[in-house]
Amino acid sequence: MLELTPLQWAQLALWVPLLSAVVLAAVWPLRKAGGPAAGVSLVAATVNLAAAAVLLFGWLNGAEDVRHTAPWLIGGQGLIELGVHLDGVSVSMLLVVAVVAWGVQVFSLGYLADEPKAGFGRYYTWQSLFLFSMNSLVLAPNLLQLFLGWELVGLCSYLLIGYWFTKPSAAKAALKAFWVTKFADMGLLLGLIVLYTHTGGFEWTATTTAATTVTLLFFLAVMGKSAQFPLHIWLPDAMEGPTPVSALLHAATMVAAGVFLVVRAAPLFAQAPLTGEVMTWIGAFTALFAASIAVVQTDIKKVLAYSTCSQLGYMVAALGSGAVLGGYFHLTTHAFFKALLFLAAGGLIHAVHSNEISHMGGLLKKLPVTGWTFIIGALALAGFPGFSGFFSKDLILEGVAHQGQWVPLAMLLVGAFLTAFYMGRVVFIALLGAPSEHAAHAHEGGGSMKLPLLVLAVPALALGFFAGPVAGLWGHEYHFHLGWVGLTASALGLAGIGLSWVMFAKGGAQGLLAAFAPVGALARSGAVDRLWATGYRQGLQVLGGAIAWLDRYVIDALMNLIGYLSLALGDRLRAVQTGNVRDYVYAVVAGLLLLGAWGAMFPG
Repeated sequence: MLELTPLQWAQLALWVPLLSAVVLAAVWPLRKAGGPAAGVSLVAATVNLAAAAVLLFGWLNGAEDVRHTAPWLIGGQGLIELGVHLDGVSVSMLLVVAVVAWGVQVFSLGYLADEPKAGFGRYYTWQSLFLFSMNSLVLAPNLLQLFLGWELVGLCSYLLIGYWFTKPSAAKAALKAFWVTKFADMGLLLGLIVLYTHTGGFEWTATTTAATTVTLLFFLAVMGKSAQFPLHIWLPDAMEGPTPVSALLHAATMVAAGVFLVVRAAPLFAQAPLTGEVMTWIGAFTALFAASIAVVQTDIKKVLAYSTCSQLGYMVAALGSGAVLGGYFHLTTHAFFKALLFLAAGGLIHAVHSNEISHMGGLLKKLPVTGWTFIIGALALAGFPGFSGFFSKDLILEGVAHQGQWVPLAMLLVGAFLTAFYMGRVVFIALLGAPSEHAAHAHEGGGSMKLPLLVLAVPALALGFFAGPVAGLWGHEYHFHLGWVGLTASALGLAGIGLSWVMFAKGGAQGLLAAFAPVGALARSGAVDRLWATGYRQGLQVLGGAIAWLDRYVIDALMNLIGYLSLALGDRLRAVQTGNVRDYVYAVVAGLLLLGAWGAMFPG
């Protein structure tokens, strides 16, 4: 076998998906054929997965970090470079992206098998482009290249959410996701400008007196990409896209890009304690708020969407409090168990042709692989002892407690209880509840839909036991310690599962549902969306109208006045140009006389 260097493996992971996307975009007959297009994309995803696995294995065995860049252009103050940066942070994230992307593409073979061939080929074209975009972000050696990958990922999100573009709700959801995230992305762009102005470069290890300004601007972008309140509004609507898209973009990879940015730029964020404080509070509130909304959702994908917002809140709160290991480890575990949950939910939806959990019921017997893997993902999400989410969530809570952030800690603990409760609710209704008429003919998906579930179930179940080696990749030490915070969180999680069992399996304590009525009313009211709409109409539109008036009646009027005066003065001066040489001689003589008189009056 040909021996490749780490840099060459990284280039394979980066360029093979791009080649796949270019080929599928350029060769229309191949894309139109559907199945062959899927084959090309899946081969690229498999090569990417192999390269990522080789790289991670190398770094687990002590490989040296690699930074390879090439000049792109000369800026005002220096050289701008693009390239590849390989270290423990990037190779581990590269494997997370590779595993989830591969699983999603395999799952889609069965899930979207009935789609028109041309649409099927288009879908896999966007999948390959997304994989390249995410890899370029992960492997970026500086913040500028990260920004380029960041924007490409946003474009792919728009394309994949709007895959069913003839469906009005899907087209609207794609536009909403695009514009909300683009609004937030202005923070990243402005932050890069400020950083370059102060340091002459785009390094995430830069030291600058403008760190607070830069990181607050960066965090605005993180709030959009990682769906933090109040910029979370696009993510639930994005569930209009195919369920495998939700697993790829809105559970495991794209929404995690914001958290990855903070981890990668940790030296910058460490210089801005105010930014960390803001992150802790917004993250903790998002975790509690989104978990509360998830409790009352009846659409299984909406439950998981709000759950994603909530878990991203945990990560942001951890990073804000300085618990970088906890935030990044939870990003890793969450990527696997949430992708598993979305794909398993896709299997349930595929079986009953409905997203409503009330249309399911009794599906564990009919779909044992899908049902049991969903339960594994649910227990990991709930932080059940021994599952991956238990270890990563404990690191987060211990980190927040260590900083004495008691109110955010309380919000996160309540969020842990609600997480276990709403996932228990889904399991006890959809999988263990009384079968509905929609589930009468439900059956398990084919091998392409079961294999990714089995693959993702392994890290969702066992990754927590390998926290030590994973932490070593990131330059941290990990020692498991279950203190009072972890015990409290575990007790609350078990209580949430128990309460959901009493309410939805045994039919008891139904009066408690009334306690969630205000939350349900808030969720259905779309209050946050209306707040943004009001701000747009009463704020941006009014401001835009004022700017338009200023442009038309002040700026344009001033330009017109200057033009009029120029023409009028030209008309007056035109009379001086007689075309008669004698007149010009008289003018020269007069000028000389005036200059002589000026010299006599003001000598020296």
